[in-house]
Amino acid sequence: MQLSQFLDFETIPVGLSAGNKRKLLQMLGAMAAPRIGAEATAIVETIAERERLGSTGFGNGVAIPHGKVPGIKAIYGMVVRLAEPIDYKAIDGQPVDLVFLLLSPPEAGAEHLKALAAVSRVVRHEPTLEKLRGARSGDAFAAVLMGVDERDAA
Repeated sequence: MQLSQFLDFETIPVGLSAGNKRKLLQMLGAMAAPRIGAEATAIVETIAERERLGSTGFGNGVAIPHGKVPGIKAIYGMVVRLAEPIDYKAIDGQPVDLVFLLLSPPEAGAEHLKALAAVSRVVRHEPTLEKLRGARSGDAFAAVLMGVDERDAA
């Protein structure tokens, strides 16, 4: 699965100030809700419930909060770069500054896993992370991610 199949390239906040994990999850829910036609509270509850099972702090400064939201029609992804890293209780103990939100319909089991795998390929590739951290705008950030799709398609 390609990032372009689910990632929202029109909404890429670069330099978002969250302060802490709880506030970040609330902000993500509020930003994603109008894009997918869901209630922000439902999104926040879904990703917070997943966090209670274990942190989605992937390591290397990256988090991938995700979950299945009733009522949405398609897989939706959003990526943000934080202005200041926050404590996310990541598996490596490092603060997080890159966040990939992934939301799926409840029935999208296999597709949800494919989308998670696509994001995982990005966050395991150190040169891509460096480029994302150096991108000065949402457009530059999107260009890096579109390059990942081209690299993976080759």
